[in-house]
Amino acid sequence: MAASPHHKTVATLITSVIVCALGGCNQNPYYAAPGAAAWQVPPGTPPPASASISANDAQLSELSRRVQLLDDNNRQLHTQLAQSEQKTLVYKDEADLLRQQLADVSQQLEATRLAASQAESRVRGMQASAQMRGGATITPNTNFTQQASRLNLSGVPEEQDGEEIRKVDPADQLFQPGTAQIQPQAERTLDPNASQLQSAFPPQRIGIEAYTDNTPVYGGTVATSHQLTSAQAAAVLDLLTRRSGMPAQQLFTVAQGANHPRQGNETPAGRAANRRIEIVIYPDTY
Repeated sequence: MAASPHHKTVATLITSVIVCALGGCNQNPYYAAPGAAAWQVPPGTPPPASASISANDAQLSELSRRVQLLDDNNRQLHTQLAQSEQKTLVYKDEADLLRQQLADVSQQLEATRLAASQAESRVRGMQASAQMRGGATITPNTNFTQQASRLNLSGVPEEQDGEEIRKVDPADQLFQPGTAQIQPQAERTLDPNASQLQSAFPPQRIGIEAYTDNTPVYGGTVATSHQLTSAQAAAVLDLLTRRSGMPAQQLFTVAQGANHPRQGNETPAGRAANRRIEIVIYPDTY
């Protein structure tokens, strides 16, 4: 039976669809024809939104990294600044300590120089007693021991120290505490002593030795124990020469500071015994 024209037309359409499906349709503008170049985005077309977001995220991440780096540097600088300030305080404390030590050494040096000068003066005086003076040799007084036995200074027994005679006066009875200021009652003690010394030992050299305890000296006009005892010895010498008329060349002073304590400094009584003025009479003459 022969096919009708209508049937032929339908068959032709079906065949065309199958061929187009299997071979590809070259009418689609997004598909390149065989042998032709691939389709490209036209110039000036904006990128997709996802690409812009990715770029912003990358830029934000870089900025965050830089901020973190600056924060780290800032913390390090603050730490270094704090360490530098701490070192500055330490150096300042060390400098203050060195200044104080230097001041203490300077005071000790001054006291040592003063003691050396006084010792030298004493040695020169003793040497002079054994040298020729005015064509005659000065010799020790042969009646020195007999004179010393009759001496009674302010009712305080004298001490024989070899060829020397020592008379000890408590410094607390002569001076205001911790100073070289003579108290009024000191004159009543020292004036009779000066009279007896002039009467019994007119040619003998007489030393004024000042001692104190180990208590630190604070404030006032002196800064060390040597300076305090030097001022006290000088005050006694001034009183003996100015009020009593004793010859200045007969007397000399020695500042002993806290050296040669008579008792321990652990108790108030011991410290009081160490604060003293010793009038020392030498057999040598001046």
